[in-house]
Amino acid sequence: MDSIKKGGAKQRRQYGALPYRFGEPGGVEVLLVTSRETKRWVIPKGWPMKGRKPAAVAKREAFEEAGVLGEVGKRALGSYLYAKRVKPDLTVTCKVKVFPLEVRKDLEDWPERGEREERWFSPGEAADAVAEAELGAMIRKLQERVRPGKKAARRAKAARKTDTAALTAR
Repeated sequence: MDSIKKGGAKQRRQYGALPYRFGEPGGVEVLLVTSRETKRWVIPKGWPMKGRKPAAVAKREAFEEAGVLGEVGKRALGSYLYAKRVKPDLTVTCKVKVFPLEVRKDLEDWPERGEREERWFSPGEAADAVAEAELGAMIRKLQERVRPGKKAARRAKAARKTDTAALTAR
């Protein structure tokens, strides 16, 4: 495990993905998963992997823990600290560097399916659901930091046209 020394205390490093998708025109939804042991709402995250860059690790964890594929941002949104229980009598402080992941595909089967629950939230609901204040703040700011890609923008435009056509047909 990769560790960082801060003020004499050892911190373990992890990389996480903040999976999101564009819903209603301009609206963002955030995917959270439950942790396996405590069942609290978290983001997919994991330990560094030899030969993989941090963003690639975050993308891999999103696939393994949440069953989503997509485009991961190269720049982190920020980081947060949390206490991870590694043994029944041992907890370590982890610093998680968080990368945005625009979900392009939601799979029906993935490695940890059945071990976790996953759910899409509005950013406000997701921020309230997580225990870590720093992560909650990142989630609340997500909509300001991401913009729909070309495909998402086309889907949103098509949805608006469909809504307009339905309203004018009445």
